[in-house]
Order: sequence, then C-alpha cells, then structure tokens
Amino acid sequence: MKTAILPQVRVEPQLRAELESVLREGENLSEFIETTVRSAVEYRRAQAEFHARGEAAWRRYQRTGESYPASQMADELRDMLESRRRQLQARAPGE
Repeated sequence: MKTAILPQVRVEPQLRAELESVLREGENLSEFIETTVRSAVEYRRAQAEFHARGEAAWRRYQRTGESYPASQMADELRDMLESRRRQLQARAPGE
C-alpha cells in the first residue's frame, strides 16, 4: 500500500519545544504525530458511534415510550465491566 503525507502544521515554537520534551526515548516527532492522529481518529469514531447509539435510543423511546430505570442500566453496565475484567485477568498470566 502506498503511504501518504499529512499536511504540515505550523505551531508556535513553544508548543514544538513542549512536544519534543515529552517524546519517549527513541521516539521521533513523526511517530508521535502519527500515533496521536491515529488515537484522535479512533476517538472521533467511537464518539460518533456513541452519539448514533444515543440518537437511536432516543428515537426508540419517542416511538415506544419504553424506558428503563438508571439503576438497572448502571447494574447492567457494571456487570459488563466485571465480565470484561475477568476475561482480561484470565488472559493476563499467559501473556
């Protein structure tokens, strides 16, 4: 696959100095920028998906009037979180 170049971004010298001061050992500016852009793209994608799910839930509620208590939803989310933690903990020792 061919690579592409992102546009250059002009920044204040102070920002560039701050950026260079947080680079990890062996990391260069290009790697930092690529990693940061990838993270921002993933964050925006997750944000858009979250918003879309919320909008769909709101439309469903407006159509049906069916809702659930916040405590029930919090319990379900807590159960999902605990389940995922157990999965990750089970995998961790072998890694």
